[in-house]
Amino acid sequence: MIHRNIGPLLAQLAAQYPVVTLTGPRQSGKTTLARAAFPHLPYVSLEDPDVRRFAGDDPRGFLAAYPQGALLDEIQRAPELPSFLQTLVDADPTPGRFILTGSQQFELMTQVTQSLAGRIALLRLLPITLAEAVRANPEALEGGLPQVMLSGFYPRIHDRKLDPTQALADYFATYVERDLRQLTTVHNLQQFERFVRLCAGRTGQLLNLSSLGNDAGVSHTTARQWIDLLQASFIIHLLPPWFVNNGKRLVKAPKLYFIDVGLACWLLGLREPEQVARDPLWGSLFENFIVMEAMKDRFNRGDSNPLHFYRDSAGNEVDLLMPVGRQLHGIEVKAGATVNPDYFRGLEAFDRHHPGMLSGGSVLIGGSRSEARSRWPVWSWEQLARGPTT
Repeated sequence: MIHRNIGPLLAQLAAQYPVVTLTGPRQSGKTTLARAAFPHLPYVSLEDPDVRRFAGDDPRGFLAAYPQGALLDEIQRAPELPSFLQTLVDADPTPGRFILTGSQQFELMTQVTQSLAGRIALLRLLPITLAEAVRANPEALEGGLPQVMLSGFYPRIHDRKLDPTQALADYFATYVERDLRQLTTVHNLQQFERFVRLCAGRTGQLLNLSSLGNDAGVSHTTARQWIDLLQASFIIHLLPPWFVNNGKRLVKAPKLYFIDVGLACWLLGLREPEQVARDPLWGSLFENFIVMEAMKDRFNRGDSNPLHFYRDSAGNEVDLLMPVGRQLHGIEVKAGATVNPDYFRGLEAFDRHHPGMLSGGSVLIGGSRSEARSRWPVWSWEQLARGPTT
């Protein structure tokens, strides 16, 4: 089992709240972590048809079988349970009584937060970080950055040393054949798969639903629905832009990223490290990798403040803006190994146009050499193997 950075926070919240919910993609390690952290709780999988039927037909009778609490896995499969849990935890608010996991974020959040407001702590567990991967397997960096990105970060790939190509193919097939059918009815699976691959080709780019829909041969409405579906099932993340009320010259469309860069590589047909390094989307894939590392780190610390990017109409851009109190820390992401003066242009422009907003800034590069510059330090991606740079 891979030691997860979120573990101490999970234990802390379970000592304070009667219900803790752990959400995240399938195979991100939610069940493994929860079962290891709470071995005293009965484990109940709502993926089991018989168990799910019992929970749906007789929620009170189902929960009565677990008077001391339980670990309820994939809670979104029994959407009526949170309402009945409210009565139970009001009568007995023992901390850590129920641990819930789920892999559908929007529907699950709505069900749980409405029914258990004030009684529940919410955590998001994304695939493992680079530091967690290296801690589990010190050889993870041996293939270099292209191999790291090609392998992705689903825990099973690293824990069991699986072939990433086969593992990611199985992951996507399972998503389409099982999870997708639970979420909605997609009549043309082949067209949907083409849509997802087209999304991979737009990694790190501004989301243009009209263009995406046209290329996929679907309407703007369908493209919007499918993007929402991919978000709900933790396949993609839309990074919102940062702007102020008077920011008329700022871009206001989100940027599209995949929760796992390895899945994005697989969808693009990349199978060897050399292909990744030579691909026209190399820079965008590296950006995807860094943005998701930042998100994982914040979620692992229980920080739910959203990350943003910045771009104005003149083309000045900061790839990542991270809240630090009332200010922001800017990170510019560059896949190149050699530092170029242009790497600092976006940070300089943001600082000039929005004085006092930046608490600091840095440039994160695809090379192995860090530079302790006085204003904008340069960090190698390898620094992430030891922990976050901010």
